[in-house]
Amino acid sequence: MSTLAAPPRHSRGPGTSATSTVVFGTIGVVGELLITLGVLLLAFLAWQLWWTDVEGNRAQAQVVEQLGWQTPAPTPSASTDDGIAEPRRDEEAPVLAEPELTTTFATLQVPRWAGEPERPISQGVERATVLDVLGIGHYPGTAMPGAVGNFAVAGHRTTYGKPFNRIQELQVGDALVVRTEDTWYVYRVTSSVIVSPSDVSVIAPVPDDPTATATERLITLTTCHPMFSARERYVVHGVLDYWAPVADGTPVELMGGA
Repeated sequence: MSTLAAPPRHSRGPGTSATSTVVFGTIGVVGELLITLGVLLLAFLAWQLWWTDVEGNRAQAQVVEQLGWQTPAPTPSASTDDGIAEPRRDEEAPVLAEPELTTTFATLQVPRWAGEPERPISQGVERATVLDVLGIGHYPGTAMPGAVGNFAVAGHRTTYGKPFNRIQELQVGDALVVRTEDTWYVYRVTSSVIVSPSDVSVIAPVPDDPTATATERLITLTTCHPMFSARERYVVHGVLDYWAPVADGTPVELMGGA
């Protein structure tokens, strides 16, 4: 009786099993490292894009609160009973002296940015001491609010509370309301432009013409552009429309007016 022959046995070469173990082990370690790096990257992005905003908004709100500025009720001799401050255009606006670095001396409110809080303005534009921790920074050496020249400020567009996140929404004629302890300064947007980071002419007393003598009371907002990049700068220019004492009431622009 014949029988089926058993299939031949293939022997493994020496070291094959050990080599496979090392290769697969290395792949496993690399994979775990990549997963860990991915988790760390996501955690960093969450901190950078979300948590710095949470902390920034909280810190800036605290700075404004700690100023302790009150808006007194207007007196009949100073304004009408509607609480709206009477615009002053024919008188010289009061101007503060330029303060020490990191001093918070003003705030900014933009009616176009409905829902955005009042933001503090502090002296200096260093990231570590002003922009990352205090909000909006004032370029040292540029005009103070209400003064002839260019009141130039900078702020983050993303992260750290992103006070200028909605800068591209601004339109010609929009109000930019700056407040010091005793005075309102209502500026109007006149133009916007995108420039390189090296173009400092936009914060000159006469933007784009550093050799000219200033005759107007201007404001300039600067921030990074495009979003999540520092490749360029988005710049908004404005001019002072009027000023008013805080004691006279509140600008109509902050009460839902034009």
